[in-house]
Amino acid sequence: MRHGKKFNHLSRKAPHRKAMLANMASSLLKHKRINTTVAKAKALRTFIEPLLTKSKEDSTHSRRTVFRYLRDKYAVTELFRDVAPKIANRPGGYTRILKTGNRLGDNAEMCLIELVDFNEALLAEPKAAGAAEKKPRTRRGKKKKESDTAPSATAPKTDAPSKATAKEEKPVVEDAEIIEEVESVSTEAKEEAPAAEDKGEATEAKDEEKKD
Repeated sequence: MRHGKKFNHLSRKAPHRKAMLANMASSLLKHKRINTTVAKAKALRTFIEPLLTKSKEDSTHSRRTVFRYLRDKYAVTELFRDVAPKIANRPGGYTRILKTGNRLGDNAEMCLIELVDFNEALLAEPKAAGAAEKKPRTRRGKKKKESDTAPSATAPKTDAPSKATAKEEKPVVEDAEIIEEVESVSTEAKEEAPAAEDKGEATEAKDEEKKD
């Protein structure tokens, strides 16, 4: 039954489970990263992180306490000599779990558990990113050189009009012709208007005579 179960027993009895976690912790301290299942990695993290905190104080009592759990004098020496100085300023979170997919045999979820301060690749990325952010980014274009803006002294002068001026003159001539046509049409309309008015008056007079 699951009465008050607060941790994963990993399908093992207590002596077997403690021996396995001690062996995994020693391998992690020696090699700095190991491949295992996610369930075992989570159990190992709760097992080893208190020991890493204990190693910050290098004393006989701390070494004996850690040796009681690890049961490997070489792992204890590695912990206090190499690992403890690197994690001295870190307030917890000494390990990292990276999932790597499922195992082919039983489809168990696998992962890589490692010590955070010993992954040189991930430690180098923030430094490179910080260096890149320090560079100021501006959208201003480069200033034109005086030689580009000033007219060239060697260019030959020509009296012939350029293509741009020729294009500008054409619409002016066309506009003048259009204006003349409009004026001629308007004068013809003015001349025809009085004639139409006289015809209208003549027809009205004839209608009045017929009535009389």
